[in-house]
Amino acid sequence: MSTLLIHDPVFLEHETGAHPECPQRLRAMIAKFEERGLLGRCEAGKYKPITEAAIKRLHSAEMLERAKQLAELGGGHLDADTPISPRSYEVALKSAGACLAGVDAVVTGQVTNSFSLVRPPGHHATPDKSMGFCLFNNVALAADHARTKHGLSRILVVDWDVHHGNGTQDIFYSDPDITFVSVHRYGSGFYPGTGSADESGTRDGLGTNINVPLRANTAPKTYHEQFRSAIEWAADQCKPELVILSAGFDAHRLDPVGGLGLEAGDFAELTKVMLEVAKAHAGGRLVSCLEGGYHWDAAAESAAEHLATLLDA
Repeated sequence: MSTLLIHDPVFLEHETGAHPECPQRLRAMIAKFEERGLLGRCEAGKYKPITEAAIKRLHSAEMLERAKQLAELGGGHLDADTPISPRSYEVALKSAGACLAGVDAVVTGQVTNSFSLVRPPGHHATPDKSMGFCLFNNVALAADHARTKHGLSRILVVDWDVHHGNGTQDIFYSDPDITFVSVHRYGSGFYPGTGSADESGTRDGLGTNINVPLRANTAPKTYHEQFRSAIEWAADQCKPELVILSAGFDAHRLDPVGGLGLEAGDFAELTKVMLEVAKAHAGGRLVSCLEGGYHWDAAAESAAEHLATLLDA
């Protein structure tokens, strides 16, 4: 079996100006993949934009319309951190659609795992608010798609972006079918300010939300130990049929907004943990979707380590 890589020049057309989440992020990653000979080893992925009806399963109609109308008016800001350009709404639909296509390919057995190299990212988008560089929540929409289209009832969503996946948490906080684990920097006003260990879900979803908050400059060894412990425990509890990853690369030591001290090679080791868990419980089925990473060279090398490890699974 093989690895599906979904990328498309259209994802560069979400123009953000002088902003950390910019098209150059993807250009640097693709260039690194080419340099390391990874592109030719991947299956090329096709996708369709997500439908507005599918978005409205998780996000409010008002949130969708606000993004759509602002793009039609020529752009602006959905919040202080989330710029939008004329094509951003269209690109966001395609970004989410590319993550759904990864689910389709993995669940139907076309490939063992997938990596959707998309932007804008998604994990900060809540049910009713676009925020933190994110328009719509790509991984949450992918998990919902796995459930509604493919009938899966046990899904593990893991987020290793340096920032807490507050939007994904909010969407699934009372949902017993989706187990969410976020390993992130926490404290001292670090964005978005959520993700304490006592945020564990509510009602039918109580216990399905697991946060691993880490202080700035946590030693890599400690990071790895806590990551593995949390992921393995969560997987043993929920016994997932599919594993979905919010793959941000801003925990790298060089990242300008990160503050955790990982190196590119650490992401290969984290990927191995994800693959082990997916193999143990989900027939190896792992769907990865890009989130953050704002030091271009460091994020590109980290993403290449991630992809190379997926290919070697």
